[in-house]
Amino acid sequence: MAQKVVLKVLTMTDEKTKQKAIEAAADIFGVDSIAADLSSQKLTVIGEMDAVAVVKKLKKVGKVDILSVGPAKEEKKEEKKEEKKEEKKEEKKEEKKEEKKEDKKPEEKK
Repeated sequence: MAQKVVLKVLTMTDEKTKQKAIEAAADIFGVDSIAADLSSQKLTVIGEMDAVAVVKKLKKVGKVDILSVGPAKEEKKEEKKEEKKEEKKEEKKEEKKEEKKEDKKPEEKK
């Protein structure tokens, strides 16, 4: 499963160091996407890679702090949307069945 690693590269202050950080992260096997924010000095790496390997590679560029490591949220959002749609369909079916049962009960009592 893909994971998302958010790092703060303290030496990433200009375009040159930003490019070096991106290139260093791109060399790691399993990296799917890289996003760099120069103003907050954040580097976000998404993929099926080892977070320690990412930090080790970026230490050559400069000082690195790990902000967060977790699952990539994009995949989960899609799965949750599909699950919610299925649940809503099931609930609607159950409600229709209950309504039909309620309609039949008063007729039986007469």
